[in-house]
Parts: sequence; C-alpha cells; structure tokens
Amino acid sequence: MSTYKHEHPHTHSLDHSHLQESDSSHTHGHPHHHTHSDEEKKAIQNRLSRAIGHLNKVKSMVENDADCSDVLIQLAAVRNAINNTGKVVLKNHMNHCIVHAIEDGDTETIEALNHAIDQFMK
Repeated sequence: MSTYKHEHPHTHSLDHSHLQESDSSHTHGHPHHHTHSDEEKKAIQNRLSRAIGHLNKVKSMVENDADCSDVLIQLAAVRNAINNTGKVVLKNHMNHCIVHAIEDGDTETIEALNHAIDQFMK
C-alpha cells in the first residue's frame, strides 16, 4: 500500500479509478506540503477492516441462506462503517489539505473536495 502522503506529485492510497472519463479534470496536480500521521492512517485502516469484516459476514450469510432481514441489517452495518470511514477521511482532509489550500490560495484543491463530496454523497 502506498503512503497517504501529500507532496507533489499527489500520491496516496486512495483509488481514483472510479472517476469517470468526464472527471479527468481533477488530476490532483495541486501541491501539498504535509503528510498524515501514522495514527490517522491506522484509524482509517481499522475502519476499513471493520467494513470488510461486515461485508465478509454478509457474503457468508448469503452463502448459508441466512434470513433476508438479517442480511439487510448486516448490509446496514457495512454502509455505516463505510460512511464513518468517509467522515474520518473528510475530517482529516479538512484539517490538513483544505487548511493548507486556503493558506496557499489553492482553489483547485477546494474544488476537488467539492467534487469528491458530490461523488461520496451519490
């Protein structure tokens, strides 16, 4: 896994392959001058592990013909875990990247955040 480091060029472990062709204007070429702490990265990794665990449970439940109501409840846990992970990533981004973008007058980073929020909230 690559680091969640914000220096030019912009590299981190988040996968942008989900962006559609029309989204290519958001190439993340903006400069950042900080890194996220190991504690922040670990918190996100732990939350992702929790979501993966819930999703694996759903898969197992379906394979074992579990009650549909129970599967739906477990799917809600997956969705909740992913949404909570998104909140942590967003808060970290606001506290680091956006603060620096505002200080540097980097409107591209702020526009990229707005685009990311639109994609996350679909």
